[in-house]
Amino acid sequence: MPRFAFFAHLIAATSLIFLTGCATNTPLNWMGLHPEFDAAPITLKEKRALVITTSQATLGEGGSATGVFASEMTGPYYQFLNSGMDVDIASIKGGKIPVDPLSFYWFIKAESDQHYLEDKEFQAKTNNSLKIDDVNINDYDIVFLSGGWGAAYDFGYSDVLGEKISQAYAQNKAIGGVCHGPLGLLKARKPDGSLLVNGLKMTAVTDRQVSQLFVTETPQHPENELRKAGADFESDWSLIDIFSNHVVTDGRIITGQNQNAGEEVAYKLMELIKNNQ
Repeated sequence: MPRFAFFAHLIAATSLIFLTGCATNTPLNWMGLHPEFDAAPITLKEKRALVITTSQATLGEGGSATGVFASEMTGPYYQFLNSGMDVDIASIKGGKIPVDPLSFYWFIKAESDQHYLEDKEFQAKTNNSLKIDDVNINDYDIVFLSGGWGAAYDFGYSDVLGEKISQAYAQNKAIGGVCHGPLGLLKARKPDGSLLVNGLKMTAVTDRQVSQLFVTETPQHPENELRKAGADFESDWSLIDIFSNHVVTDGRIITGQNQNAGEEVAYKLMELIKNNQ
């Protein structure tokens, strides 16, 4: 069953159970997709955040359109921006970032996604993203790895990304990621040369969620790859894992299980910075 068909069947079934009272909520929201995140404002003026995304636009060669899952980029972006931070957007190849079109279907779209669709400045950043090779990681206080199916094709294979994350870790930056984003930690190393994820308490999208969404052809599945690399992997469980939400903090690295955790991970990264000023 294609992933769109899965969501179409799910929305049809849940619509018979849930009646929505406002246009910003859908049955999937009621069940836990993109939960509302409400926390006390943080002010971080003169601080900078870097959001990194995939450059992979299809599932394999000539497959269905994919890319970054929008809310895993837009939610963190606006959390950082609203705190007063300067926010840059980078990708593996630079230039125009592919955004998974499924992200913007009405029953999946997050409020931050709608904001993005009306935000010309943010769109300009995603149309002209920095190439990760050209990024000076010293310029940033927070590094955030956005997920989406596209990241399964390039994050875990990029030596350059691995080196940038290694530098960020050595320089005491706050590092976070959600869903497929933590694959970007696979090639990173600690200053002693050991793998960064070895022994790290963390989470990412589960093998179960990948299977439930019928996108098993991707070359790397985060739970499987991170466990193989020695991560102390943990996750939440729901009848359908797209409604799970779990965040793990281990020192200066904060990871979220899936698309539901982006804003919370971003906020906790800002708390780290605020508490260590």
